[in-house]
Amino acid sequence: MKYSRKSWQEKLIDRKGFPKILKLEKNFPCYNAVHKMGAQVGDNIVLVNPSEVINIMKMVPRGRLVTITEICQALAKRYKLKACCSLTTGIFIMMAANAVEEAKKDGKDLDIPYWRTLKANGFLNEKYPGGLEAHKNKLENEGFTIIGCGRRLFVKDYKNFLMDIK
Repeated sequence: MKYSRKSWQEKLIDRKGFPKILKLEKNFPCYNAVHKMGAQVGDNIVLVNPSEVINIMKMVPRGRLVTITEICQALAKRYKLKACCSLTTGIFIMMAANAVEEAKKDGKDLDIPYWRTLKANGFLNEKYPGGLEAHKNKLENEGFTIIGCGRRLFVKDYKNFLMDIK
């Protein structure tokens, strides 16, 4: 039997049994991040489907930004919980970025402005296609100022550009 690797677009297909609500445990990979958002051991957190993350990413217009933190908070609020798993959310964000670039090669447009989605605290995402330099260029082309902080890059005054997610 021949194994064929899934495309990024195939990886974005929603999974059966999700969203899934779990009780937060200290050994969860996302524990530190969701704990910073206010969740405590024993609180319910949600693991969502990729489409829920992508729908928020698609809402971000030119001139606005969103971070993984705002996405997680919006999803948690939607489910009336303290937090959503930031690890799976981050994975879905990265998968969406790669799916967009993959689709472009096939002449398709997925209409997901992934470069407007930042890491926590306004940092650029080195896991996006083309790395930090490509992410920086896309944001600068939209008028954002990028500043270096050690080896990391972030958007100057990013909080002034955050979109209010409803």
